[in-house]
Amino acid sequence: MTLEQALELAQRNSRELQTARLTLDRNQAALREALAAEFPTAGLQAEFGRTDSAQRKLQNAGAPPNQPGADDSITTSFNGTLQLSYNLFTAGRRSANIRAAEQQVRFQQLEIERTAQELRQNVTRAYYSLQQADAQVEISRAAVTDAAQSLRDAQLLEQAGLGTRFEVLQAQVTLSNSQQDLTTALSQQRIARRQIVQLLSLAQQTEVSAADPIEIAGKWDLSLEQSIVLAYKNRAELEQQLVRRDIGEQQRIIALASVRPQASLTASYNILGLVDDNFGPRDGLALGANLQWNFFDGGAARARAQQAKSDIALAETYFAVQRNQVRFDVEQAFFNLNSNARNIQTASFALVQAQESLRLARLRFQAGVGTQTDVINQQTALTQARGSRLRAILDYNRALIDLQRFVSNLPDNRLFKLP
Repeated sequence: MTLEQALELAQRNSRELQTARLTLDRNQAALREALAAEFPTAGLQAEFGRTDSAQRKLQNAGAPPNQPGADDSITTSFNGTLQLSYNLFTAGRRSANIRAAEQQVRFQQLEIERTAQELRQNVTRAYYSLQQADAQVEISRAAVTDAAQSLRDAQLLEQAGLGTRFEVLQAQVTLSNSQQDLTTALSQQRIARRQIVQLLSLAQQTEVSAADPIEIAGKWDLSLEQSIVLAYKNRAELEQQLVRRDIGEQQRIIALASVRPQASLTASYNILGLVDDNFGPRDGLALGANLQWNFFDGGAARARAQQAKSDIALAETYFAVQRNQVRFDVEQAFFNLNSNARNIQTASFALVQAQESLRLARLRFQAGVGTQTDVINQQTALTQARGSRLRAILDYNRALIDLQRFVSNLPDNRLFKLP
């Protein structure tokens, strides 16, 4: 599996990202609900009735037979009403509700960005751990091969009378230690594979290995100051606190609106008619205005407003804390990136030296002018040099992905594509 494939799977399978997107859909629906308050409400009511009146029958029973309507006791009627109402003045409640809903949508958009960035960082770091585990297995296997070669050399020299039993025992101990290191590396490899399977929400029986070669993932061309400024500008966590502050201000306005005057307009159009008469239906129109002012509620509105002011203060405090954390995160990743870049050069040079030193130690031992201890020492140095170069490259890549995460939302669109 390549890193790009892992990131695509993470985007598709992440439960946290799916939850964040569903929450965004919910907040967008809440915004549409708040915007509906800008329009009047309309209602229609219709009634149709047919009544056979017993009282009318009694009245008709005493009437002369030839009197018009003497046998008519059934009345059929219909009544229709169309009503319109509009909240003309809400003391800022309507606009504050809309603004708060808009900010909730914006907050959730930022939450999707934050979740996507964090997921990208976690998946990439897990992939680098998988690469390291796979490479460490190969290094351990190479160490076992080198130790086995040294053991064969020691045994051949002992058989030729040029070596000692002690040197053979030393080589056997080195081989045993290398085999133990290989067993540990294989265990760490399995753990790294299970970790990325869990992170990608794959089937439990899935086996994953890293397909990408271990190489430097890229460069960082910005200075430390430019990186910090860019992080201040782009980090979703900082803007989220500003959004929280704005939501708190809108909640304060909504709370105080409940003890301020409210005005509304109403209109009603009515049609009423009797089917059996000769006059036809009649209609009517009613217009009205309503003013309501609940000027005292025992202090509940002011208490809610005070709670909202506290939320505003908390958002400002969290913003300051988050800003300091952003600066520290960027500085830490930047320093790690630079130190690991230098370590890559040093470790690459040391690896070449260790390979040549082991070759020469073997030649000297095979010629009888060197010792088995020299070969063992150079084998250990070569294994350490391979591991050091591996760690330097992967630590550099980890620092790079951390720096990209801590700056986030770069111009080259390192974010997942949002819906």
